[in-house]
Amino acid sequence: MALAAAGRSAIRFLQLPTSGLLAPCLQNGSIIHQQQQQVRHRRTKHWDPKWKRLRKAKFVKIDIPNLNERPEDLSQEQMKTRMKERGILPPRPWLERPFYISCTGGVFEPYVPPEGDGRMSAISREGAKQAIEQLEKKTKSMMAIRKIRSYDEDFDARDFATQAQDIYIQAHQTMCEKNKYKLREIVTERAYPELMHNVADKTIRWQFIKSLEPPRVVHARCTDVITKENIFAQVTVRFHSQQLLAIYDRFGRLMHGSETIEKDCLEYVVFEKHLANEYGVWRLHEKIIPEWMPPKAPAYITYRVDDEPPPPPESADAVETKDVVATKEGSKTEASTVSA
Repeated sequence: MALAAAGRSAIRFLQLPTSGLLAPCLQNGSIIHQQQQQVRHRRTKHWDPKWKRLRKAKFVKIDIPNLNERPEDLSQEQMKTRMKERGILPPRPWLERPFYISCTGGVFEPYVPPEGDGRMSAISREGAKQAIEQLEKKTKSMMAIRKIRSYDEDFDARDFATQAQDIYIQAHQTMCEKNKYKLREIVTERAYPELMHNVADKTIRWQFIKSLEPPRVVHARCTDVITKENIFAQVTVRFHSQQLLAIYDRFGRLMHGSETIEKDCLEYVVFEKHLANEYGVWRLHEKIIPEWMPPKAPAYITYRVDDEPPPPPESADAVETKDVVATKEGSKTEASTVSA
């Protein structure tokens, strides 16, 4: 109360006419007061009004939802309106997950190689019989090749056999280099795990020497997956060649094959292409192993032999017999000393 009374008395003193001792001071003070302009400052106000408009645009007014509103009280149309305002998609009664099929899961209508192929000449009776059977089964392959040409006009069976051999060599070289990213462009997702299985700790030396017979297309098929327009093509190519293969384990010991001995290899390799895909390419898909082909020899494990092998471990029976003989000899010596 005392401070309020003192403030009121000071205001009244200043309102008195300019006379007496304080007249010059009050007169100069009133002049200064008239020249100055009173401004009310806010601490929250920006000192620079240059970007006032942009600072104003930074704040966006939002509609606060009514938290007391219950979904049970809203109709279906009101519910759709609220969801559209908030950008929420309506729920579906089913669950959809998009997936991309880049290759098939196997070989449809696989080629059955004739028994004794690669060993019988075409002049012999069995060879002539095989040639006649191939002509009978060639109708479906010709229809499939015609279907492939409807998507790829430049497709030719003879040229494709040479192209398939390049893909075959490139796939095996990439596998030896263990280049996983490049291998996925050459082989399909079906063949990739089979090629890379148990290769992590191995050293593979592979070389393609020459072709004993030119590669040729022996089988072709086309099929659709899920829809009629989604068509895949599979072409089986016969390779008869000479190759070198040597596999070493992580310690550098030879497990299979040899780097100096050449071997003749007869293989039926399936190549696949997604015809419906504009950017589809031919990739290695699978190898067909006929039933009459002899099984491969198991991998043998080599080891280092020392100059002087350690003696074999003695069994428990041998140790017991030695102890018995020693005790008998000891008793004999004791008896001889007593007699002496």
